[in-house]
Amino acid sequence: MIVWINGRRVSTIDHRDRGLQYGDGLFETMCVRRGAVRLIDYHLDRFQQGCRRLQIEAPPERQLRDELGQAAALRVSGVIKLILTRGVGARGYRPSGRERTTRILSIAALLRAQGRSNDQAVIVRMCRMKLGINESLAGLKTLNRLESVLARSEWRDKRIMEGLLRDADGNIVCGTMSNLFLRRGNVLMTPLLDRCGVAGVMRRWVLTQAPRLGLKAALRRVSLQDLQGAEEVFLTNALSGPISVGEIRHGNQRLRPALMATAAALRERLDQL
Repeated sequence: MIVWINGRRVSTIDHRDRGLQYGDGLFETMCVRRGAVRLIDYHLDRFQQGCRRLQIEAPPERQLRDELGQAAALRVSGVIKLILTRGVGARGYRPSGRERTTRILSIAALLRAQGRSNDQAVIVRMCRMKLGINESLAGLKTLNRLESVLARSEWRDKRIMEGLLRDADGNIVCGTMSNLFLRRGNVLMTPLLDRCGVAGVMRRWVLTQAPRLGLKAALRRVSLQDLQGAEEVFLTNALSGPISVGEIRHGNQRLRPALMATAAALRERLDQL
């Protein structure tokens, strides 16, 4: 792994940094493919929106593009992580407004699971962990990921690739590291993310592709009954793309969606980017 902090090849951070003290910041995880960042425009758009909503001064977009491009050129394939914190500050939650942001950029090889073929359907499970509802932070990829950490700690079975999370009202929202899609007929459904969850860049890309596949995209609350009635279920994230789900475990119940065609068609389109 190669790491740059504020553009310099260093690997230490001030213990007073608000990202470390309070999780005061946000991040992007990006796939490097053929020496370039895949869906870079979507990543930078979400990153800039997140900075505005958190009232953190974003680095100039041109600077970010240059740094990301230089990092991506070091690998044919890999993963880039960009972290931005509000910076070093005095004790206390209230920002002074005088903080200078900390920018951490790293590039590493893809993990074996991230680089694997997605042609084979995976097993997922329902998690006990519930997502808190907070409209102010909904959709953002902030540094506060404790809900996902605790949810991912619920199982050690290596056959299970992902866990699905519900909100406090029982609606299915997302996976610990992925977004969820369900298809029934020509309707492609994905959960609304207006109260919690992370709006992934691959989710955004899939929604743009749905009409080209003859599908009607629907953003709505998703229940367990919707999952039971789905003909096809797949997950998305920036590194793995669309991943077909072959089995969903919920207690003693086993749901087995029959189809995988939509995810396969999306993977084929993604491979062309």
